[in-house]
Amino acid sequence: MAIKVMIVDDQAISRHFFELTVGASDRYEVVFSVSSAFAADVYLLKEKVDLVLMDILMNDGSNGLDAAAMLKKAAPEIKIVAVTSMPEYSWMERAREIGIESFWYKEMDNVSILEVMDRTMAGESVYPENAPPARLGNACREDFTCRELEVLRELTTGKSNPEIAKTLGISEFTVKAHVRTLLQKTGLSSRTELAIQARVVGIALAPTAANHTD
Repeated sequence: MAIKVMIVDDQAISRHFFELTVGASDRYEVVFSVSSAFAADVYLLKEKVDLVLMDILMNDGSNGLDAAAMLKKAAPEIKIVAVTSMPEYSWMERAREIGIESFWYKEMDNVSILEVMDRTMAGESVYPENAPPARLGNACREDFTCRELEVLRELTTGKSNPEIAKTLGISEFTVKAHVRTLLQKTGLSSRTELAIQARVVGIALAPTAANHTD
């Protein structure tokens, strides 16, 4: 009997790729293919699902990690593969915390999605060793500290320095120092440019960020 798969991805091209790839395998059957993570758990009431391919960041504001957390509570037996092309530094860690079995980057082709699905259904947890390489201005991801990435992620939401300080539990002076360092490392001219480019590259994204190219 074919393994029943639900695809959750807001990008039509990406969703169609998964539909074709999964549909071409006699091991799997696509039973749902939807463009939003909102109410993803409701589909489980309509038909049995064995495996979910879950995009993370979607243009309608829904978040695949939040949806996966709800799915795991409602039906922990369902396997989930989180899929994304965004190199946001914290998503793999949160996916592990939620209990998502596997994680696959769309831009990394050393392991196919079908191989990840097969290994996941066989009981393996498949995670890449590292996120895809990402550059922001003159700097690459490895040039930033964890705290700098946290500040950068808050910048992408449009928060002011006092708001960032409150969110992260640090002083406003420390926030200003991190923003100054980020500008120096990247060579970008302003905090606005820093925030915009970080969103475009996907190096540090808040869970509710939209307008992505995933």
